[in-house]
Amino acid sequence: MLGLKLLRQKAAPRAMLLRASLSSTAEELPGLRGEKVLVANRGEIACRVFDTARSMGMQTVSIYSDVDQAAQHVKQSDESVNVGPAPSNESYLVIDNVLAAIKSTGAKYVHPGYGFLSENSIFRQACEDNGVAFVGPPVKAIEAMGDKIESKQIAIDAGVNVIPGDQSIIKDADEAVKVSNEVGYPVMIKASAGGGGKGMRIAWNDDEAREGFRLSTDEAMASFNDDRIFIEKFIERPHHIEIQLLADGPEHNNVVCFPERECSIQRRNQKVIEESPSTLLTPETRKAMADQAAMLARAVGYSSAGTVEFLCDEKQNFYFLEMNTRLQVEHPVTEEVSGIDLVKHMLEVAAGHPLPKELVDACKNSPEGVVPYSGWSMEARVYAEDPFRSFLPSTGPLFSYQEPTTESIGMEGIKVRCDSGVVEGSDISMFYDPMISKLITKADTRLEAIDGLSAALDEYVIRGVSHNTPFCLDLCRNQAFRDGDTPTSFIDDHYPEGFEGVQLDAEEKKAVAVAMAAVADRRRVMLEGVPLAMEKVGYNDYERIENVIVTIGGHSGESYSVVIGDERNEAVVQRINDAKDGMEGEAETVPIGDLDYDPNSYVTKFDVGEQERVIQMFGEDAEGLMKIQMGGAMMDVVVRSPDEFNLSTYMHEPPVVDTSRMLLAPMPGKLVSMAVEVGDEIELGQELCVVEAMKMQNVQRSERKGVIKAINVEVGASMKVDECILEFEE
Repeated sequence: MLGLKLLRQKAAPRAMLLRASLSSTAEELPGLRGEKVLVANRGEIACRVFDTARSMGMQTVSIYSDVDQAAQHVKQSDESVNVGPAPSNESYLVIDNVLAAIKSTGAKYVHPGYGFLSENSIFRQACEDNGVAFVGPPVKAIEAMGDKIESKQIAIDAGVNVIPGDQSIIKDADEAVKVSNEVGYPVMIKASAGGGGKGMRIAWNDDEAREGFRLSTDEAMASFNDDRIFIEKFIERPHHIEIQLLADGPEHNNVVCFPERECSIQRRNQKVIEESPSTLLTPETRKAMADQAAMLARAVGYSSAGTVEFLCDEKQNFYFLEMNTRLQVEHPVTEEVSGIDLVKHMLEVAAGHPLPKELVDACKNSPEGVVPYSGWSMEARVYAEDPFRSFLPSTGPLFSYQEPTTESIGMEGIKVRCDSGVVEGSDISMFYDPMISKLITKADTRLEAIDGLSAALDEYVIRGVSHNTPFCLDLCRNQAFRDGDTPTSFIDDHYPEGFEGVQLDAEEKKAVAVAMAAVADRRRVMLEGVPLAMEKVGYNDYERIENVIVTIGGHSGESYSVVIGDERNEAVVQRINDAKDGMEGEAETVPIGDLDYDPNSYVTKFDVGEQERVIQMFGEDAEGLMKIQMGGAMMDVVVRSPDEFNLSTYMHEPPVVDTSRMLLAPMPGKLVSMAVEVGDEIELGQELCVVEAMKMQNVQRSERKGVIKAINVEVGASMKVDECILEFEE
């Protein structure tokens, strides 16, 4: 794999020196301390901007919709203003409402975050007209780079490599098919004003081109109020590489580029895991990309933070994809490897200051054309979505929530950072993006950063909504990912049937069974009030494991049946002196140390040999069934005495409701279209309806042949998850 020699790249000393030399810049610059900055956004990014603004002595102002009144970003700000009802097009996207909030609070600076109005040139101009400093690029740059057709032409004129395609606006599905054939399949159907994976579809044939045009158009209109679509060649097995930059505009003419971010682990064009640097690039390609990014920034008179995105094949050929004229979601990995606070410099540039000379010189003198960097950083986007149900969004309150920290994972040389806008009790709303947080790790090497991310995900407690941490953990375990073989097709290649859960190996299953026996014994001891002592467990699994001696803390003389899924394991707790009494054959010693069990905590830690394991417990029902997680694997576990287990075999299974003749709402959302009527004969795979959730159009197709008996939901209605949309005849 090209570039794998970079996997263990060590720290560049200049990066730390650069961090130190710039640490006090903000306090030395006039025009910021004491001023108010309003963040025209919500959630995690608002909290992130507030953190830096407060460190610079600025006052903070938040805006919120009706459902966000108690949101964390509101609590973290000095002032807050309501801007309207829950739907974003009635609150966060209403320019007049945001301007009114700016005027009423006297905010001098407005940071747009990402999404919402961050790349809206009308809002940017309105801020300027009202004498407010917009923390972002000028109108010309937003308009030029926000239009993917115009931006591509500007890139061509600036000498930047571009993807082949047709830049004309597609009028209808027939023209989409015609142009797709001219460009040559596969093609990417893209919204001109798109971003974040919305309004994008890959088409491999005429039928997919027609459907892709329809869905991309609908998504683009819903998300950006702009349904213009164009088509370009789809580059197979590329890597998604982006160059973060800072610029201070034509007045100062400085453009500083940062080491690239690899953002190829994507699902439906939505990034899941990002990292910096990339395993793919050579220093020569890195410099060429940075040079072209700087050329493009200067071509549009850019200022503030921005990102130039490229597609790069494994032969180091790269092509301009788009420029995001805002702060990116994944900016923390750049901050971690470079030691530079990007938000701080955005605020300084907005105040009219040039980029620090030390920063400019450091980039200019770098042989790779980027700011000096050290180590490796990984970021996982933690979403409220169900990976076991095709990643459908999940909504509701966070009943329990506990973020991992550098101290909690306790791994030498690993830093943990969690950028979030939620706390325990926060609500994940159907009206906004389902991202809960961004979990970031920093280490000397890539593999260490991955292992740190895995450890942090393992003890990340999220209760009340479904979430994608098991999927992220499985990615961290994937050998191809660990090797750095990460094209944008990675998830499709490795999960062709979707995510089916983490599969533990034999040693991991053994660890679960032994630990749960130990936990059960510890619980019994606590209930009986018997003093704890270091003792041993004799463990005999007649099907999987034979004659295992395990060192744990617990009480002696008790037997347990540990049932994990369909597998039964027998565990006998014995005293140290009696541990081997009555055991036949050779025994395998599997020591468990430091069993950290607290009945009031979701997280139990224990050591198996020299490796620490973490089990999360999700609760226990009346029958003693516990749902647990280890390493991302979700399991049903029952721990009983042998007599209790034998009696349980006589219990009847609860009745199962037959939903095979129903189409259930896969997520909370709105029914935007119905493609069938009562009495229609339906074929397997035929489109039934389209459900919109978080502004994404989700086509629901029939999983059976049959005749429509009833339609229970009207187009335009909001639905709860598992609500019956329609029924088939028996």
